[in-house]
Amino acid sequence: MKEFHCGSLVPGCEWHTRHEEEAEVIRRAVEHMREVHGETIIRESMVEAIRSRVVQQQDAA
Repeated sequence: MKEFHCGSLVPGCEWHTRHEEEAEVIRRAVEHMREVHGETIIRESMVEAIRSRVVQQQDAA
């Protein structure tokens, strides 16, 4: 399971998402950036910044 925490990119934001597919995590993160943070243009550098912060979710023990 892949996971993205918006706070790793936008300090103070509590939003996060997880999904099996990295592409879906990135799609959701881009949608969040548009809707919540007002990003009207999503540049490749933004997608790369999101991608670099997608992590493998740790299994809960």
